[in-house]
Amino acid sequence: MAEVKWIKITTSMFEDEKIDFIESLPESDAILIIWIKLLTLAGKCNSNGFIFLTEKIPYTEEMLAHKFRRPLSTVKLAMETLVRLEMIEMGTDGYLKIKNWEKHQNIDGLDKIREQTRKRVAKHREKQKLLQECNVTGNATVTDGNATELEEELEEDIDIEEEVEDNTSTTLTKENIKVIIKTWNELGLQKLKAINPNTNRYKMLKARIKEYSFPEVVQAMQSIDNSTFLKGQNKRNWTITFDWFVKPNNFLKVLEGNYIDENKENSFTQMKNGATKNKLDLDHDYDMDAIEQQLLKRSRGG
Repeated sequence: MAEVKWIKITTSMFEDEKIDFIESLPESDAILIIWIKLLTLAGKCNSNGFIFLTEKIPYTEEMLAHKFRRPLSTVKLAMETLVRLEMIEMGTDGYLKIKNWEKHQNIDGLDKIREQTRKRVAKHREKQKLLQECNVTGNATVTDGNATELEEELEEDIDIEEEVEDNTSTTLTKENIKVIIKTWNELGLQKLKAINPNTNRYKMLKARIKEYSFPEVVQAMQSIDNSTFLKGQNKRNWTITFDWFVKPNNFLKVLEGNYIDENKENSFTQMKNGATKNKLDLDHDYDMDAIEQQLLKRSRGG
């Protein structure tokens, strides 16, 4: 994924008919902020307007609510509004896409970034292959000095390789670790400061992600917030720790929702089982059909 550091936003953005209409809606500020954040995510993905966690995992509304730090109801309202206004579209496979992305962005520039990244990765892999050949006993084809230079160049390119090889739901990347630490620390439990390679903590987490997936690990952590038992309200005043959480048997119990309070809705389990709601879970009952008709009327000069 060839991430870019910028996207194009025109100075006339707020003169656009659709943006102007959004500003007349309840929670307009939240909808516009979510729209901007979606644009930045599309830029990070740099995949012709598509937005995803990885190329194999699309974002769900629940995941976006967590990422944007917004109530789920607000995210659902924003998504429904943007779909109705034909600013985004949701594919049957669950992938989100910014409509007319090519029209508003510098596609030549974005394509150039993707091509540069492709060439750098290919160059890195070629160096790695050559270095491996150098290390084969009795088949060295370059001097030790050249091998050292190759190793130094490999160190410079290592981040690119990690991005390409680890961009799946079943591997552990630096970015995944940041998300894991941030998500855990938002639970108000014993603070998680680091997950260092070559530690048992790292190995356990990596095994859970490989066995299940990164999103399921995150969702399992979020479900802890719905368990007073795991957060210390038990006979022993015991509180869950991260190292306990990532152990195989313990993780599975949390993943399956065994500790969720009976009087709380287990949204995590519903999401895992693919449960859906026909009606948006909103704080307000907005008539989206009426909103769409109003927009059409405005566009016709009515």
